[in-house]
Amino acid sequence: MSDNGFFAHESAIIDEGCTIGSGTKIWHFSHIMSGSTIGRDCNIGQNVVVSPQVVLGNNVKVQNNVSVYTGVTCEDDVFLGPSAVFTNVINPRSAIARKDQYRQTIVQRGASIGANATIVCGHTIGRYALIGAGAVVTKDVKPYALVVGNPARQTGWVSEYGHKLKFDAQGIATCPESGKQYKLEDGEVKEIL
Repeated sequence: MSDNGFFAHESAIIDEGCTIGSGTKIWHFSHIMSGSTIGRDCNIGQNVVVSPQVVLGNNVKVQNNVSVYTGVTCEDDVFLGPSAVFTNVINPRSAIARKDQYRQTIVQRGASIGANATIVCGHTIGRYALIGAGAVVTKDVKPYALVVGNPARQTGWVSEYGHKLKFDAQGIATCPESGKQYKLEDGEVKEIL
């Protein structure tokens, strides 16, 4: 651990002007750029880029080879699978500067993004949603939704623990791991408290 309460491998590059929470680990060949904010107890894998003004909440897990570009906010407990990538401009061109056109992307609490998925900018990934490996997300994703494919389409619902939910005739489903119950109503899933 550093004097600041986080660990950074000696090959990692951390620019001045970052905020990094205690208990966070930053591994080999990763680059944390100026102006980014990383919360407590995060794990930043190998060869990860966290661009300026990116915000990662607490307990965010970023696997190897992920690029998190300016405009992205990940709330607490988000999982970003290996080689997942975000975009931040809808129509990039090498010869045309569009840094003033970055679109915001929000990954809400507890959502997971699978390996090699691409998140096209300007969308919200809802709480506890699960984005399948290799999916290309081109629109908002509802909380608890399971989406797969290119372009990504919803194929079901998942619990907070990531298990596929099977709803009965009353629209009630129970997570097999946690025992928590969920209600499907008007195309939305909510946890029954």
